[in-house]
Amino acid sequence: MGIVERIKEIEFEMARTQKNKATEYHLGQLKAKIAKLRTQLLEPPKGASGGGEGFEVSKYGHGRVALIGFPSVGKSTLLTMLTGTHSEAASYEFTTLTCIPGIIHYNDTKIQLLDLPGIIEGASEGKGRGRQVIAVAKSSDLVLMVLDASKSEGHRQILTKELEAVGLRLNKTPPQIYFKKKKTGGISFNSTLPLTHVDEKLCYQILHEYKIHNAEVLFREDATVDDLIDVIEGNRKYIKCVYVYNKIDVIGIDDVDRLARQPNSIVISCNLKLNLDRLLARMWEEMGLVRIYTKPQGQQPDFTDPCVLSAGRGGCTVEDFCNYLHRSLVKEVKYVLVWGTSARHYPQHCGLSHVLNDEDVVQVVKKKEKEDGGRGRFKSHTTGPARISDREKKAPLKT
Repeated sequence: MGIVERIKEIEFEMARTQKNKATEYHLGQLKAKIAKLRTQLLEPPKGASGGGEGFEVSKYGHGRVALIGFPSVGKSTLLTMLTGTHSEAASYEFTTLTCIPGIIHYNDTKIQLLDLPGIIEGASEGKGRGRQVIAVAKSSDLVLMVLDASKSEGHRQILTKELEAVGLRLNKTPPQIYFKKKKTGGISFNSTLPLTHVDEKLCYQILHEYKIHNAEVLFREDATVDDLIDVIEGNRKYIKCVYVYNKIDVIGIDDVDRLARQPNSIVISCNLKLNLDRLLARMWEEMGLVRIYTKPQGQQPDFTDPCVLSAGRGGCTVEDFCNYLHRSLVKEVKYVLVWGTSARHYPQHCGLSHVLNDEDVVQVVKKKEKEDGGRGRFKSHTTGPARISDREKKAPLKT
């Protein structure tokens, strides 16, 4: 029996099992088995040479956005309108067969937009090059799930299920669970608040399913069994997602209003070029990019080429800004002067832990290098070699 058949068999057993207090331990073990099998499904087969055929493109710009959706929903048209990069679009499905990158120039930043082939149901099992598409989505900072506004709402649920099956958690934060394997000492289970979904016995059974018999587990929130399994697996990617409903020009205004009021959703029309500016603003807001302008000492600030930081790519503190400029700069910083919304007054003397806001101006002041042994003729020692034999000999005069 293959891995896919075993997963379907366990899912069928979970579907026919009643959910109550007596069966929660059994269901927890079944969920752990499915998570292990799905992890094995994503691993390359044993004995395979190389990474296989893929269409990963190198990262470029200050952020990466991936377009994911069913075939023929308008992803290629959206890429062409936002970036100017030509991506073939036609009325038949699977027009795009590889990854096509484009660059969005917005707010003095460069955002890489990737047009991926359409995925179908069963993509997490490898159908329709689904694994390659999802692998590129994992390396993105934001996912735009393009949906057809005239189709049923089930497409959104199918895509979300396929992405979650391979470890992508959309619009979720990592659970506050501390987990660490140990060599000895057994399993230590603690929590800082009352738990309603997981108890000590269920935690032991899930860890034993993973053959972990010595570990330390601390719950800092009322997490579920799925959250505990995600922490044990350790390969989950938590990424923001915006649901983009295209083709709103073919439905009624009541349906447009209903779709627009859903959380993390935005409605557009590539045919009539409706609401594209709001889509760009929403992308900028979700990615959380922070532009920092530099100011040399005694000169005007340079507003042409900002340093772009983000919380998802390192952080937005002064220390992160110095590391962005040069890794050795942090050791030489005495203090920084900050102008902008993050400063209480202009300019403000800040340390390395200060959090910067968008469009702040920063001037870095370095430590002065001190000369050893005084100055000028009052030096305590010379800079020449100590031994006479090490001194440089003058060239002989030419006769």
